[in-house]
Amino acid sequence: MAELVGLADGVAELVRDGDTVALEGFTHLIPARAGLEIIRQRRRDLTLVRMTPDLVYDQLIGAGCARKLVFAWGGNPGVGSLHRLRDAVENGWPAPLELEEHSHAGMANRYVAGASGLPFAVLRGYQGTDLAGHTDTIRTVTCPFTGEELAAVAALRPDVTVIHAQRADRRGNVQLWGLVGVQKEAVLAASRSLVTVEEVVDELEPRPGAVVLPSWVVTAVAEVPGGARPSYAQDYYERDNDAYRAWDAVSRSRERFTEWLESVRERERGSVRRLD
Repeated sequence: MAELVGLADGVAELVRDGDTVALEGFTHLIPARAGLEIIRQRRRDLTLVRMTPDLVYDQLIGAGCARKLVFAWGGNPGVGSLHRLRDAVENGWPAPLELEEHSHAGMANRYVAGASGLPFAVLRGYQGTDLAGHTDTIRTVTCPFTGEELAAVAALRPDVTVIHAQRADRRGNVQLWGLVGVQKEAVLAASRSLVTVEEVVDELEPRPGAVVLPSWVVTAVAEVPGGARPSYAQDYYERDNDAYRAWDAVSRSRERFTEWLESVRERERGSVRRLD
C-alpha cells in the first residue's frame, strides 16, 4: 500500500544514485517540484528516461545529476533548444551525457512492455531512420505468421518513476485526468514509484476519463500543491508560458544557470522559485 510522505523524504528514500529514473508527464502534470528536490539532494549518475525531456531534465542535466538520457524528443516547448542538454552533449559540461534516442511510438511501447512484464515490444516503426544503427535497444524480428520484418524495442523498467497527479486519497489511491500521457505505464513498469499530487482527499470522486492508480501499485504519495508548475494541472492552474520563455535566457549561460542552481539549493526544501 502506498505510504503518504513529504516530498523531501520521498525523494530521499526512493531516488538513489545510479538509478534509472523516469519523470513522466506530457505537457500536463509534469513533476517539476520533484525534479527540483532531486537537484537539492544532489543525486548523481542517473539514467534519465522521458519521452519528451523539457525544462525539468534540462535542470537535472545542468545540475550534474545525469549520466545518460533516454528519450524521443528534447526541447523547450514553443521556444527552442535545451541549452544545458546541448552543453552536456557538445562540451561535456558539467559532465558528459550519453544519449539513447527512440521514436515516440517506440518509447511508449517500451513502457507498455515493461508494465506488462514482457522483455520487448514489437511495432512497425523506425523504417527510413538510422536510429537502429546507433541504439542497442532497437532490433528487428521476423513475424512467425507473416514473415514481415518488424522493429523490436527493449522494455523499459525504471528503478523509480515519478509522476504528478491531481488527487490521492488517504489510502494512497491516485487519480489523474485531462491530457494523460504514459504516466500509468511508467508507474506500472517501475520497481518503485513516487506520485506528487495537488491534494490528498478523503475519497476520490469518479470523473469521466480519469485514470486511477490503486495504492498497491504506488510506493509513496506526497502532497505537493503546485507540483507541476510551470506545467499545468487541469482544474487547478494553467501553464506558465512566461516561465518557459524565461528559462531560455537562464539556460543559455553557464553563469546564469549556476546562479539559478545555487538559489535552488539554498532555498528551503519544497519551495518554488520563479524562473524570471
